[in-house]
Amino acid sequence: MEGWKDGKLEDWKDGRMERADERREVISVRHLWAGYEGEQVLEDVNLTVYERDFIGLIGPNGGGKTTLVRVLLGLLPPTRGEVQIMGRSVGEGRRDIGYVPQTVQFDRDFPISVWDVTRMGRLGKRRPLQRYTARDNEVVAEALRNVDLLDLRDRPIGELSGGQRQRVYIARALAAEPRILLLDEPTASVDPKVSTSIYELLSRLNAQVTIVMISHDMSAVSSYVKTVGCLNRHLFYHNDSQLTAEMLELAYQCPVDLIAHGVPHRVFPEHE
Repeated sequence: MEGWKDGKLEDWKDGRMERADERREVISVRHLWAGYEGEQVLEDVNLTVYERDFIGLIGPNGGGKTTLVRVLLGLLPPTRGEVQIMGRSVGEGRRDIGYVPQTVQFDRDFPISVWDVTRMGRLGKRRPLQRYTARDNEVVAEALRNVDLLDLRDRPIGELSGGQRQRVYIARALAAEPRILLLDEPTASVDPKVSTSIYELLSRLNAQVTIVMISHDMSAVSSYVKTVGCLNRHLFYHNDSQLTAEMLELAYQCPVDLIAHGVPHRVFPEHE
């Protein structure tokens, strides 16, 4: 169970309320600067993620969301600052991250099954050329069961719908037995109904795993995540579930209107 008190998320654990600051830090970002070829994209970013957090990060294109993902995955070294995953360096701690990318390019005619794609998540748990074990198969089956796709285990992935494929990629990340799920626009290519089912799935998974999600979908961010932040070179994050007008204007650098007409909220583009 969860609740809020004094602006901080609390969980019931062992019959007592557990504050966010009592839980273990799983990601620590301190005074992070990062960019490409001398151009800084992230400036003095600070973020602490605790066990079982579900954080949604929004922001304009070019604001540094993908850059932050690359830093957390160890694909881009910081220019300045410090990043730790599970109390270790990124190089060591990233093994505890399951990553779900925004899009996956593949040949739809390539005959690879849902099972085989999911089992790729076990590659980091095995020595080179080592055969898959019974334990590997148990973990893969459980991952597919968690995303309600075990009955499609033998189906070629090219025959699945966009929403089903996204669930397979989440299962592949879960097969690595991560402590943290990092998702980059997990519903960018699916319709609103499918998006809702994916967000509900993530909410269930959050009972066992910490989630950090990049998204443009403000309605989803406000409805499903526990805390929300805005990233546009700087990170505006207060460990709170409220997405305030002040945060949006600081991030988007202009007044932002939210509208809803039976579709997810949208942000008007930057204007004069």
